[in-house]
Amino acid sequence: MWFIFTLATTLLWGIAELFYKKGSHENEKYDHLRVCILVGAVMGIHAVFTLLTSDITYNPMNLIVYLPVSLCYILSMACSFFGIRFIEESLSDPIENTSGAMCSLLCVIFLNETIEPAVWIAIAIIIIGIIGVSYAERSSGEIRKQRLGKKLAIIAFAMPFCYAIIDALGSFLDIFFLEMETSPLVGIDEESIELIANVSYELTFAICGIILFAFMMFKGVKFELPKQKDKAIAAVCETAGQLTYVYAMSGNGAIAAPIISCVCVVSLLLSRIFLKEKLTKKQYIFIITIIIGIVMLGILEGE
Repeated sequence: MWFIFTLATTLLWGIAELFYKKGSHENEKYDHLRVCILVGAVMGIHAVFTLLTSDITYNPMNLIVYLPVSLCYILSMACSFFGIRFIEESLSDPIENTSGAMCSLLCVIFLNETIEPAVWIAIAIIIIGIIGVSYAERSSGEIRKQRLGKKLAIIAFAMPFCYAIIDALGSFLDIFFLEMETSPLVGIDEESIELIANVSYELTFAICGIILFAFMMFKGVKFELPKQKDKAIAAVCETAGQLTYVYAMSGNGAIAAPIISCVCVVSLLLSRIFLKEKLTKKQYIFIITIIIGIVMLGILEGE
């Protein structure tokens, strides 16, 4: 069953990325906030369902305790939702998926952890790919600059990198929060620690969604739910993938991790097929380089 959950996670997250892009509208100023609201709503529903059906006692203090991690993940996703309004999904998603390599570097720098030479090679491949994509963007990004203006074009291209950095910081903090010896979470044991952390994250996202919805109502921005079908599908796939991810990793994480790391490949293919996205040959070469590094890292970390 773990293999089915692994494939389901990879497919669900790839489909989520497709619909995030499909439902984004470049000219609507608050469109990325609509995505945050819908993701918050779906995650909130899932969190409540988890609390009602799971045999755990949840202490609301965990919302505050886990807040630094939750905010990192939420802010990183907000950056992604903003950038995807202007950047091709097949370009942004591989960059965002380098967060795992950045987290490894944070562990080396701040925790004095040692990593295997093969992992360094994978990280080096990813860095080469990122530098290459940035170089290729100098020429191919001119059209985007003409369309968006120089300032917005630069900000938009920076968003996938912001996602990767902030998400890596969240994953780094999770090292402390998901270890029984160091975790400040309240009322946890070995079996419930990940579930309580995930519920805290989902409830925090739901609260942020409510705040953003109130902000949009205050601003007089319309939120017509029937028109948000693509965003809603993306939110459901995101949350469903998060659920299947837990079962995939608990079954055989050593094999599941590298397969799930291929989600950016799925996203790339779906964007090419359904969104008709086209990149330059140089961009494809360096994106494939990044993907090779990500898959290598997934395999090595799963061993």
